Amino acid sequence: MAYTVLTYPLDEKPNIVESFYKKLPKSARTKIIRQLRYLEEYGLSAVVINLKKLQGYEFWEVRILGKENIRIFVWGIENYIFLLHIFLKKQQTTKLRDLLLAKKRLTAIKQQINYH
Repeated sequence: MAYTVLTYPLDEKPNIVESFYKKLPKSARTKIIRQLRYLEEYGLSAVVINLKKLQGYEFWEVRILGKENIRIFVWGIENYIFLLHIFLKKQQTTKLRDLLLAKKRLTAIKQQINYH
């Protein structure tokens, strides 16, 4: 089954990933592309390497490891996966502001797609 990956905000350019992506070295961009292709092919499943459900939240975390530790928060419904937030993780714990931002964006997407 193929999945469509959409990025917040849904109807604006550049979106959050494009803006963040352009600032990274080529090696990090390559890793991001690979993870997004996994999501397109397999969706939110255990098959996707470095994907985990965040406890207490509706969304998942894609972990991209290496010189830059990048995190992407994603949420899925049916054949769609929405990229909510992407950031460099510099500490062991995820900052509350990153979690709250993803939660806020998820709420906005749900309103936009009329999901209850």
